[in-house]
Amino acid sequence: MVQKVYLETSFFSACVSRRTGDKSIGWRASSNEWWQTQARRFELFISATVVNELASPDFPGSEKALAMLKGLPLLSQPPEVIALAALFVKERVMPGPADAGDALHVATATLHRMDYVLTWNVQHMANPNKRTHFGVICMRLGMAAPMFVTPDLLQESDHE
Repeated sequence: MVQKVYLETSFFSACVSRRTGDKSIGWRASSNEWWQTQARRFELFISATVVNELASPDFPGSEKALAMLKGLPLLSQPPEVIALAALFVKERVMPGPADAGDALHVATATLHRMDYVLTWNVQHMANPNKRTHFGVICMRLGMAAPMFVTPDLLQESDHE
């Protein structure tokens, strides 16, 4: 069974980043390598939130990042997504606001039963403390919690 991956904005941002710091260079290399060698192994999804964030005039590399989205299915964001995002903000799993940003990404991926959220957001998503808290909230709701991973952690081998 092919696993489903929600590609959060920070993944695309890392792919097109022009930053020259060591961390940014490493994230860019890891992200682009994942895109070239691993992406085809998964069913990939984005949301309107990703598109809106990448389309911002303030986003450096917007044109290149938006080009990467071509052909990727867009997950719907019905009122239930906003309600779930509001709960994540209320329970302090994610920062507000509930109708944008991190909370909306996580609620979208959760409601659509993604296996993974691919992200470089290590403060609010790919963070062991947040993952535990998020898992508890999802368990209370009877929902499966997607795993938050960085591209260097979501690798499948040809030699299984």
